Amino acid sequence: MKISTRFSDSIHILAFINICQGIIPLTSNNIASSIETSPVVVRRLMSALNKAGLINTVHGAADPALAKSPENISLYDVFLAIEGDAHLFTIDERTNPQCIVGGNIQETLDGFYQQAETAAKAKLARISLQDVIDTIRVKQALKDAGELLGHK
Repeated sequence: MKISTRFSDSIHILAFINICQGIIPLTSNNIASSIETSPVVVRRLMSALNKAGLINTVHGAADPALAKSPENISLYDVFLAIEGDAHLFTIDERTNPQCIVGGNIQETLDGFYQQAETAAKAKLARISLQDVIDTIRVKQALKDAGELLGHK
């Protein structure tokens, strides 16, 4: 089963908009090139981000902008914009109820999954887009310094 990358791709889009604003045209083609996906996927994600009030876009114009400062956009805001209130974990409902494991696994995992999901969503709510942008800039500065010193 392939795990969706819509959430991480959406964070990527927001960071790209902030970092590249005024440097290159913010076309769906340029953004898609960074993510290595199709411009159609980028436009679809940007539409959801726009509807959630995280970006401002004008149809046909390659100039999206963050609707809020990056400090005021949490990763949980992005998650809600893209995934809604979807669960992070899914329990297989098709197990053998006559089996000791199959008959009890859903109820057992449900409690554990709820605890993990609550903790994960709380952590995402504490991480801002600015945290992501700052980390990207630090990582790039380290790469640039390594290149200056002849390290790869």
